[in-house]
Amino acid sequence: MVAKLKDVAQLAGVSVTTVSRVINNYGSLSAKTIKKVHEAMRELNYQPNALARAMQGKPSKFVGLIFPNLTNPFFAELVNELERQLFNQGYKAIIASSAENPEIEHEYLSMLMANQVDGIISGSHNLDIAEYHQISAPIVSFDRYLADNIPIVASDSYRGGQLAVEYLLRKNARHIAVIVDEDTSASPTLNRLQGALDRLTEMHRSFDPLALGDLDFSTTFPGIYDGVVASNDVQALEIAAIYQQQGLRMGQDFFITGYDGSQLIRCIAPQLPTVIQPIPKLAAALIKTLLKRVTEPTAAVSSVTLPVEFHE
Repeated sequence: MVAKLKDVAQLAGVSVTTVSRVINNYGSLSAKTIKKVHEAMRELNYQPNALARAMQGKPSKFVGLIFPNLTNPFFAELVNELERQLFNQGYKAIIASSAENPEIEHEYLSMLMANQVDGIISGSHNLDIAEYHQISAPIVSFDRYLADNIPIVASDSYRGGQLAVEYLLRKNARHIAVIVDEDTSASPTLNRLQGALDRLTEMHRSFDPLALGDLDFSTTFPGIYDGVVASNDVQALEIAAIYQQQGLRMGQDFFITGYDGSQLIRCIAPQLPTVIQPIPKLAAALIKTLLKRVTEPTAAVSSVTLPVEFHE
């Protein structure tokens, strides 16, 4: 049997009104009373109805998170950090993986709106879906352009691209390949590629831009390139493994840079030079920007760009 508000009140020894005030964080209540109510809620497994709260004009205290996938260590760690920081601020996260599929993302957006989330943080790669231009709920984008009225929180991709190339130049790499991501949309991620290409051009160095979709890692790199700028850490390790299978040594016979610098990658492959995106700071900025839009819907909210570091 599903517990009701009056069941919580009876177990806690307080009135229904007091339980409601605890749930809504309304009014002055003693710490002892609040503790009793929360203990009763846990014992009865009572869950406040977020939809009913929203229909009453109250915050649902839910935030939707939409990201392309959670198999990439960077996205997994960012979503985990977002969930942790949201929980510390009294919010719960509804996590959706769009699988880089517009139809799946459309369904998730509809589900999140039906559940009356207070806002959405999206790292979607499906930039052509029209729903983002029509949704009235507050939205903040991670590292992607979604619509003119949606602020973007990102790390400094342009500087990241420069840092990656500067490492290869310091190591005197002679033949450099730059992996070109298939995402050719109006996205801040393109700044990463632009930073790398501009720095190489400034140094009057030739390079080969290689389209990701056309590559066969096993035949493209060894024997041709001694320097590679990869799109992310996982890709960099895949390419490095091909060199190493032929007896070549990273940091001596060939040089490669990753991108993202998640804790997992730095733990299992500390030898990989990579651009580090500041995950805790990105999560904090995303949440701060979203809650600003939630509490002040008409206020102008600026996009945020955070600095990156290079791990050599």
